[in-house]
Amino acid sequence: MNPDVLMIVSAGVLLFALFSKLGSTGSVTGPMVFTAFGLAVGAAGFGLIDVALDDIGLEFLAGSTLALALFTDAARIDVRRLDAEHDLPLRLLCIGMPLTMILGALVAWALFPGLGFWPALVLGVILAPTDAALGQAVVTNQDVPPRIRQALNVESGLNDGLAFPVLLIVLSVAVEAQAGRGAAEWGLFTLSQVGLGPLAGIAVGLVGARAVEYCAGRGWMDHAFLQISVLSLAAIAYTGAEAIGGNGFIAAFAAGMVVGTRSRRLLEAVEDFGEAEGQLLNLIVFLLFGAVLLPTVLADIGWRHLVYGILSLTIIRMAPVALSLAGARLAPSTVAFVGWFGPRGLASILYLLLILDSESLAGMSDIAAATLVTVALSVLLHGATASPLARAYARRLSARAPAAPEHRPALPFRTRFRKPDA
Repeated sequence: MNPDVLMIVSAGVLLFALFSKLGSTGSVTGPMVFTAFGLAVGAAGFGLIDVALDDIGLEFLAGSTLALALFTDAARIDVRRLDAEHDLPLRLLCIGMPLTMILGALVAWALFPGLGFWPALVLGVILAPTDAALGQAVVTNQDVPPRIRQALNVESGLNDGLAFPVLLIVLSVAVEAQAGRGAAEWGLFTLSQVGLGPLAGIAVGLVGARAVEYCAGRGWMDHAFLQISVLSLAAIAYTGAEAIGGNGFIAAFAAGMVVGTRSRRLLEAVEDFGEAEGQLLNLIVFLLFGAVLLPTVLADIGWRHLVYGILSLTIIRMAPVALSLAGARLAPSTVAFVGWFGPRGLASILYLLLILDSESLAGMSDIAAATLVTVALSVLLHGATASPLARAYARRLSARAPAAPEHRPALPFRTRFRKPDA
């Protein structure tokens, strides 16, 4: 990154920091501000930031941010506690997300002529994960029942890591189908990526968590380096998996899941990291989303991409959510609320950046345009509606009996960000 770009990015971060608390509970979110700032200083605006899509710095930022996001998001969720008490996120992850992928693929297949089913499924998978940061006011609003907040929080924390292996497999099938190569070659590659990645991540998570607990328990670790160890473990998991032929992103996610169950100290360090360094990386990605990614597809955006974006945020998300929550005896307003707050953000952007060099994938221009339009609409609509709809939903739910399913107790998991008053 050249000095001019670094100065502009740093100035934007400082300006937002000066007024950040004013927007923490309002309808103007960090992703909204940084996307708009990126559009203003990028190729679509004053042209102050000129970064090519194949820039090695952009590729490094995307890869490192995704690995860290997968690690920290997984570490926040203790999967041992995902039982009957947290049945809602299990429904959303195990039923809602696969249905969202399939419905998204079918709509894309019908809407974009010549796209083909497998490329359409790539698009459906890219836009399946949610990003709670775009609706921060929802998961931090103490008036929204904890069970509902935790459902959205856990879904957002785990769905990006669960979706990535699916994306890897679907992308491999799509490319191999077009290249006409044999199933044996494809199967060996997929098995090594999806199989060795988790093994490397689990090993790093177990050894790392044990080492941190042992040394910190004896007073050998400084608190600052305890936080740095979060970054180190994510990097070791990623690079270790890549070295043995596995997928580093899957390894980072697996390592985070292990850390979340094995080390209380690392769990607290993850929270501190996510509040500072992690959030900074996220916002820089949204700045580059506005400055670099959106301008590349503005000329290619057509009515089909806009229609798909709207459908992705509504029917494609809300219908599977409604089906997954059937039988949970939730109020219709709750089902609609959970269905609407499925923002598309960081994971979708990073997934797209990682596959943009897949030149052999048919319909890449439509996939990119539909993804970026959907994320842009989500940044605007979910950011603007999070606070007012959370307040309105909380008022509506307050009239329900205390024994209503929404009010059942649910032990909290850490969020990617602290509460506004913290």
